[in-house]
Amino acid sequence: MNDGFAFFDIIVFAMLAGYLVFQLRRTLGRKTGHQKPQGNNPTKPKTSNPDNDNVVSLPDTTSQPADAASEVDGLTKLKQSDPTFNDQEFIAGSKEAFSWIVSAYSSGDTAKLEGLLGDSLFSRFEQAIRQRKQANLSLETNIVSIKSAQINDVQINGAAANITVEFVSDQIKVVRDAEGNEVEGNPDVIETLTDLWTFNREIKSSNPNWLLVRTDTPQETN
Repeated sequence: MNDGFAFFDIIVFAMLAGYLVFQLRRTLGRKTGHQKPQGNNPTKPKTSNPDNDNVVSLPDTTSQPADAASEVDGLTKLKQSDPTFNDQEFIAGSKEAFSWIVSAYSSGDTAKLEGLLGDSLFSRFEQAIRQRKQANLSLETNIVSIKSAQINDVQINGAAANITVEFVSDQIKVVRDAEGNEVEGNPDVIETLTDLWTFNREIKSSNPNWLLVRTDTPQETN
């Protein structure tokens, strides 16, 4: 009698075990159409294009922080207000302006600076040049290269547009006294400098020129 019950229990447990194995194979052992076969060569990561100094790379606003999205919005608004605006041409022109202004400030050429700067900034540059001359000091600046120039921010304020450009440049800067002795800097040392320059222009103005109205460094803006 007991042997009959024991035999019956074994059959029940065997059927239950078989059912569980079947369910596990259905769940874990089958490859679905969404699974990719594993080969010997893994997928290669996508490579980005090399930087181009004259090209502004606009970020994907769907995955960028708010400040980057604001830059794109400002640039879009500017192009809507002024369809003739070309960001690549602007960057190329800003690089030329950077070289001209740095050179003019170094040599103390206020006449050249006056046509490139806004009134307030020109007054500050003119005062700094005057103080330098009164101290019998001279400034020598050599821009070895402009490593990069890219739009950092675009703001539309009424009828005017402000574009901030981040310049990264290699420069040699030396301040000398009246006898030619080095007071600051080293003619044999190249410095990598980062500058934030803001250019301004009336959007509807017939004058296509942009004026420099503000200069900063990233440290000063934090």
